Amino acid sequence: MTVPVHGLPSLMRKGLEVAVVPPPLKGPRVRSVASTYDGDRGQLVRLAGVDGIDAASSLVGKTLLARVGDLPEGFEYHDADWLMGRSVVDEKIGPLGKIEEVMVGPANDVWSIMGPFGEVMLPVVDEFVLGTDEDGAIHVSAPDGLVDAEG
Repeated sequence: MTVPVHGLPSLMRKGLEVAVVPPPLKGPRVRSVASTYDGDRGQLVRLAGVDGIDAASSLVGKTLLARVGDLPEGFEYHDADWLMGRSVVDEKIGPLGKIEEVMVGPANDVWSIMGPFGEVMLPVVDEFVLGTDEDGAIHVSAPDGLVDAEG
């Protein structure tokens, strides 16, 4: 059973290569995901070459790391460390401020952005988050009524 860390979504999929951390003294340090099953309590993952209860038990409590290049596009928008302090700019209003908190919710995350309009709570969904620019600012299209630009 795998458990994502820091509120991130599970990314395990068949064929994904993962490094086992801490690595074993002997044997493979990188494994391939052979199969996954999404259950009620998490994702059950079978790694290639891990046959039998003894081999599986040796992985309990270990961390599985994927290469950054194997992560899905937009994954960084779920990484609180990457997001904290990042500037957010709305396509109509302009600068909203900087991300001060990332709240993890069951349906989507919410960014608490502090800036010239006070605190703005932006739901992190594909239709609102447009991308980043070369300076690292996140560009968004905030829903109408979310920001009181008049006040």
